Amino acid sequence: MERDNFQPHRPVRPSKSEGGQNFNLVTSYQPAGDQPHAIQELLDNIQRGERDQVLLGVTGSGKTFTMAQVIQKVQRPALILAHNKTLAAQLYAEFKSFFPHNAVEYFVSYY
Repeated sequence: MERDNFQPHRPVRPSKSEGGQNFNLVTSYQPAGDQPHAIQELLDNIQRGERDQVLLGVTGSGKTFTMAQVIQKVQRPALILAHNKTLAAQLYAEFKSFFPHNAVEYFVSYY
C-alpha cells in the first residue's frame, strides 16, 4: 500500500452530541487580542478536516477561553489533555464554569 494514497477513516458524526443538547458557552468576556484570529484558524482547519492541531500561547493568554469558543462554534465534544493533575483540575473548573449545562469531566491517570 502506498503511503501517499492513505485515506484515514472518517466516521459519520451526528449533528448533535449530549443527547441533542447544544454546547452553550456562559461568559461575559469577548475574544480579544490574538484570540479571534486563533479561533478562526482553528475553525478553518476543522472545516478542512485537519484532525490534529496545537494551540500555543504563553501563560494567561486565554488558551482555555479560545478552546471554549471553538467548542461552542463547532458544537462537538472535545478531549483536553493536561500534563499534571493540578492543571487538569484547573481546566476542569474553567470548562465547567464555561459550560455549566453540559457534561464536563476529568480523569487523572497514574500511569
